[in-house]
Amino acid sequence: MTPTRPAGLLLTPGAGASRDNRTLVSVEAAVTALDPPLAVERVDFPYRLAGRRMPDRPPVAVAHLRDEAARMARELGVGTERLLLGGRSYGGRMCSMAVAEGLPAAGLVLLSYPLHPPGRPDRLRVEHFGAIDVPVLFVSGDADPFGSPAELADHAAAIPGPTTLVTLRGAHDLQGKEAQVAGAVAEWVGGL
Repeated sequence: MTPTRPAGLLLTPGAGASRDNRTLVSVEAAVTALDPPLAVERVDFPYRLAGRRMPDRPPVAVAHLRDEAARMARELGVGTERLLLGGRSYGGRMCSMAVAEGLPAAGLVLLSYPLHPPGRPDRLRVEHFGAIDVPVLFVSGDADPFGSPAELADHAAAIPGPTTLVTLRGAHDLQGKEAQVAGAVAEWVGGL
């Protein structure tokens, strides 16, 4: 394994799902099948672990991500700068905020990034994009009400690190597209 290759991928779910979300499981299968394989951990947020339905506020979620990344990095014998962080929707957004706030990472895997609430393009969730200086993969649906491909491309341009945008046919959940999402992530990871 070369020193620059990521050592692992920490994956987080969207607000209404758990670590066992089908897309996350598919991504794990795809990247652990790479040669050499990439270690993957799927983790839940504190609200889910406590049996609550309301997602954690960003400070709680980001602190949890810091702890989980540090734990995974320790187990792999590396620093967090060797980990890719990411997830679906809310989970990916929290990972991007953690990196923007200074959590060292090898890159971000953002699946169905929630650019804004549906029908509310005035309520953007991109204020931290300018502080993300790592490679970023966005995989989104062409009919995602949380942000169109054009909106995402426009706002992703604010990220100083290299960005890759993959658009698939589908809405926010990309239901039935799990294998395509996983393939896009594996191809991107393989190119790092």
